[in-house]
Amino acid sequence: MPDRLFRFGLVAAPRGAGREWTATAKRAEDLGFSTLLVPDGVGIPPSFAALAAAAAVTERLRLGNFVLNTPLRTPGTIAWEAAGLDQLSDGRFELGLGAGRGDAGPGAELVGASWGSAGERVRQVGEAIETVDRLFARGAFTPVQEPRPPIMVAGGGDKLLTIAAERADIVAVHADGSERDLGEKLRLVRDVAGDRFDALELSLNVFHIGDGAVSEWVRNFGIDPARTTGNQHVSVLTGDTATAIDTLKRRRDEFGISYVTINAIALEHAIPVVEALAGT
Repeated sequence: MPDRLFRFGLVAAPRGAGREWTATAKRAEDLGFSTLLVPDGVGIPPSFAALAAAAAVTERLRLGNFVLNTPLRTPGTIAWEAAGLDQLSDGRFELGLGAGRGDAGPGAELVGASWGSAGERVRQVGEAIETVDRLFARGAFTPVQEPRPPIMVAGGGDKLLTIAAERADIVAVHADGSERDLGEKLRLVRDVAGDRFDALELSLNVFHIGDGAVSEWVRNFGIDPARTTGNQHVSVLTGDTATAIDTLKRRRDEFGISYVTINAIALEHAIPVVEALAGT
């Protein structure tokens, strides 16, 4: 895979008043983040609405879903909203798609969407990509970014990673924790992608940076804080800033991971890392 420059995404959900959210977007741009990424769930404002608000107060910052609960929308609606945000952001939008967490069924019921099995939801991700590609290709929507906004697919299962390797532009890999597991998942992506592998951007999400205590909050994502010391978990960067920088450089060299998404809870410790690596 050709050398890729580091870029960083800030994963944040709107909380409180609108001015607080737009201040977050402007700060992310000022700090050198490439992208502001918004989670998608019934308990928070819809990601497309939040991204539109962020687009209105920024100029360079790219904007993306992290990631859409694809089954909550029809494929055509996803394409329509993606086209609209691509236009309103002057071509700064990245469409993120995922199959949704298994516990999101009550939220789907609230908005009148069916919540099928894991396999059914993965299939819906593939259908969404096919629909987006088809509608943009036949001119149903006019994109700013040709031929359409970049698509990120996030997941850790073989079926979803296969779809990502075949159809996405950005692959956000959810590893069970170890670098060994990360490597195995990326080997699958490489095997499936074949000749298009070098064109893929590989991404990893981070929930903690620094030598402080790892929050119990990470248990929501299947991470045991007690098993994160010494950078044992790929989504938890432990140690000082220099260690975090060296770890990310090594993972780019070994695995090709150049797009690092960082949860807002780790923002303050992320600042010197982003300053040192973004664009290098």
